[in-house]
Amino acid sequence: MDEQEMIEAAFDDLIKSLRKGTTEESVKMIRRAFEFAREAHQGVRRKSGEPYILHPLAVAKIAVKEIGLGTKSAVAALLHDVVEDTDYTVEDIANLFGPKIASLVDGLTKISEVMGSNTTKQAESFRKMILTLADDVRVILIKIADRLHNMRTLDSMPEHKQVKIASETLYIYAPLAHRMGLHAIKTELEDLSLKYENPVEYQELEKRIHDYRDEHTGLYQQFIAPIRERLTESGYRYDITARTKSVYSVWSKMQRRHISFEEIYDLLAVRIVFDPKDNQPEKWQCWNIYSLITDMYSPKPERIRDWVSVPKANGYEALHLTVMGPGGKWIEVQIRSRRMDEIAEKGLAAHWKYKGDNAEASNEVDKWLAGIKEMLEQPGTDALEFLDEFKLNLFAKEIRVFTPKGEMRTLPKGASVLDFAYDIHTEIGNSCIGGKVNHKLVPMSHRLQSGDQVEVLTSDKQKPQSDWLDFIVTAKARNNILMVFRREKKEQIRIGTTMFEKLLEDMKLPFGAENLNKALLHLKLQHKDDLYVSLAKGHLDIEEVRKALKKKSENKFVKYWKLQFFKSEKDKSVPSKEKEEEKGKVINDITDASDFIIAPCCNPIPGDDVVGMKIDGDKITVHKRKCPEAIRLMSSYGDKIVPVKWVSHKIMSFLAVIKLNGIDSIGIVSDITMIISKESNVNMRTVHFETKDGIFEGIIHLYVHNTADLNNLMMKIASLKGVENVSRVENLDV
Repeated sequence: MDEQEMIEAAFDDLIKSLRKGTTEESVKMIRRAFEFAREAHQGVRRKSGEPYILHPLAVAKIAVKEIGLGTKSAVAALLHDVVEDTDYTVEDIANLFGPKIASLVDGLTKISEVMGSNTTKQAESFRKMILTLADDVRVILIKIADRLHNMRTLDSMPEHKQVKIASETLYIYAPLAHRMGLHAIKTELEDLSLKYENPVEYQELEKRIHDYRDEHTGLYQQFIAPIRERLTESGYRYDITARTKSVYSVWSKMQRRHISFEEIYDLLAVRIVFDPKDNQPEKWQCWNIYSLITDMYSPKPERIRDWVSVPKANGYEALHLTVMGPGGKWIEVQIRSRRMDEIAEKGLAAHWKYKGDNAEASNEVDKWLAGIKEMLEQPGTDALEFLDEFKLNLFAKEIRVFTPKGEMRTLPKGASVLDFAYDIHTEIGNSCIGGKVNHKLVPMSHRLQSGDQVEVLTSDKQKPQSDWLDFIVTAKARNNILMVFRREKKEQIRIGTTMFEKLLEDMKLPFGAENLNKALLHLKLQHKDDLYVSLAKGHLDIEEVRKALKKKSENKFVKYWKLQFFKSEKDKSVPSKEKEEEKGKVINDITDASDFIIAPCCNPIPGDDVVGMKIDGDKITVHKRKCPEAIRLMSSYGDKIVPVKWVSHKIMSFLAVIKLNGIDSIGIVSDITMIISKESNVNMRTVHFETKDGIFEGIIHLYVHNTADLNNLMMKIASLKGVENVSRVENLDV
């Protein structure tokens, strides 16, 4: 098949994927958009070598087939890169296809310039996309389709770009797909992100899950057989499918809980999708099927999830239960009607199809969109800060609480009384001093539970405090508190700047970067604003600054280890024929420890898979690749990634932390510390053990040279009688 035949086949596939009942006029419009896009992208190819037009065709197909969108969305998807990549403008699109499609295309067009010194292209582009979301949520749904196809075809990109795109996907797009109710797409985005960020772990887990599924096929059949019999006897038309947890969900659970693959008990799941009987409520039928199942298998009471009585904020409805199946295996069962299943898989597009049947869930989505719009209207936030706050608002688990008058409010799990106060109104949050939960007096930091009735107590004399940020979880609360602080800080910077300029004038020194950097270096401050605020608040005496400015400059460093830094995507000064960023060619061997920083959030050590971020100044911060902070930064500062790997290291030690537990016995701590003391390449910094009811738990801070030494030590400790688990603690602030 030649290229033109391949393109026509892809277009025919798109037309076959359209909703039933799509008019001939609509098909003609889609054909017109396709011809226009094909002409506009003529001669352009993707990294994989295929004609570029195949990408918008694939995005349009995902939008209509996997998300369930209609004609306008298909047209916008076909045109989504035309304005960015060709000479055509949004006005041209409006003239040819109308203002609505032009508006969608404009929302999908990536921004070409960085709008502000503290922002990045990704963050600003994302902000523009969300601005359009306030008017038309289809922009987000098409953007998710675009990202899904890019992730499916990521093999053709160089490794460091794969990591950047995967991090951005995991940080923003997967949670966004979840919030839009696109469960199947969210799961695929997570798995693909893991595949490129941690390929070895992904492949190993994928194989183990596959083997587990093959091994337990008989168990599934044994479990399902009596359920089939009872459902058929009761007159239900239904489908039963068996599934295992996704690779990412297994990996995430192992990381979060520090457990092994064998310790995950809910790998097995069965989904029952039924056609509702006439004149019987779907909710009643879900509980009836629940009753049929629990007559045969014993349920685990604390694992019942009722989302048919109160759906999730993204519209998801289902009844989940976990029962004891054959062979002593816990098996999760999901019960859904056909309508619920379509909403679960296709999200908001299917949700609106049934909107008349489910007004309450629609209102939840409308409330969420209104909240996003309110966040956008907050003054003084740059795009990167907005991206972080938006991410915070994509909460996965929710609670429902009530006002004193019985109005229900949806908040993220872990929300405090203060979060609730800000959810009611900004001024109520700013003046909150506490609350009453179920008529009992509680502090504003009190964590709320589903079903709580909350009354907020306020005072005119109250104002936001810095420690409030320690216990609030909602984006709205954080944004409003930070807005108050920004106003205060702006005034403090103004006062501090005046004080510093006056000091320089008295000392007859020029006001410039040299003297400012000298003061920051000797006072051990990171940023000029820190200096100005400290002066304004009186935390820093003016005489200390005077002494710092009089000191002579020092230049001392110790050579600790060697790292290789590769071509940064941002550096475009090298001739393109060398393509260094794609070959991973070494451009510099850094042996001066003053040129980079080991990130304290994850403490990488030689042997860890690492990535460098060059954001502020000349220093490169080295993170573990799977560090949550690194993922956040890579998603926001994609153009500041510096691919890096360990080359060699000398006798410098690195801090690592291990956690262990087991059966307490006489001498167990002595045996553990004896093993450590015998290791020539390992030194202890601190040891802490606690014993309760015959079980000990310990945290040991160690200095090691590399992961090989650490893993060797952990294996020796794990072999001791009485020790049950030994694991490395990730991302601990030590």
